[in-house]
Amino acid sequence: MKREHKISVITVDYNGLDLTCALIDSLQKNVSMTVEIVVVDNASSMDEAAIIRERYPFVTAVRSEVNLGFAGGNNLGVRNATGDMYFFLNNDTEVIDDNMQALLAPFEQDPSVGVVCPKIRFWSGDRPIQFAGYTPMRGISMKNDLTGFMQPDEGQFDSPAETPFVHGAAMMVSRDAYQDVGPMPECYFLYFEELDWSLMFSRKGWKMMYEPSFTVYHKESATTGQDSPLRSYFMQRNRQLFAYRNYKGMKRAAAILYARYLSGGKRIMSALAHSRMDLVKAVARGNRDFRKMKRAGIC
Repeated sequence: MKREHKISVITVDYNGLDLTCALIDSLQKNVSMTVEIVVVDNASSMDEAAIIRERYPFVTAVRSEVNLGFAGGNNLGVRNATGDMYFFLNNDTEVIDDNMQALLAPFEQDPSVGVVCPKIRFWSGDRPIQFAGYTPMRGISMKNDLTGFMQPDEGQFDSPAETPFVHGAAMMVSRDAYQDVGPMPECYFLYFEELDWSLMFSRKGWKMMYEPSFTVYHKESATTGQDSPLRSYFMQRNRQLFAYRNYKGMKRAAAILYARYLSGGKRIMSALAHSRMDLVKAVARGNRDFRKMKRAGIC
């Protein structure tokens, strides 16, 4: 007998009220199935949770007085959700079609499926593909590729497939898998947490699927910016953190050195070439703070 599911859409808001409201509006307008919407106001400068509760009485809006980061905010959302399916959506995404129930099919077809990601396309321009799955991670560089990235969507990635990593902008996780694997790792704060979480699912035997029958549109980096010091800092710190948490022995040492000196060195040289000392300092802070985290044993 087919199991009935309740989907809790969980999104984290940080000084992004207009984006968050646009997401809620798109869910209201385009999704006919009943979903629970949970918004976590991650210590925005004003109480955006209160504004959302007033505008959308049907939304569960929770405010944290401390910025918990991407993972911490989503984990707080789970603690306030009542569904058995947690659909994590970035607040800078929107949906425009009414087929969210397609994401439930992989869970029904295979009980070992723990996470399902939709197709993700960029919001602007001709709306090329951002995500149609991931390739495996390559050795000590810890790099992998987004399948279909920047390609026009001509149906070439319209077959469901297993993926070794999930995309944090849009991922549906079953409550059973979440409780088995544990919450999203909060030590990252921003970037790399969903990649680490993917390995946690894999080690527990849960499959991750790409399901193209539903599409989410992503306003990429509307909140932090591609060349911001914030992004440079966390990418530099967290690449090393990822290696430390997931590799052992010589591979761990080599991956950390690669991230610190080769990858980080390239970031510094690029920043210097563009007279961006703010980015140089951000990379240096990332290296310093990873070492602090390791010494403090909070990795």
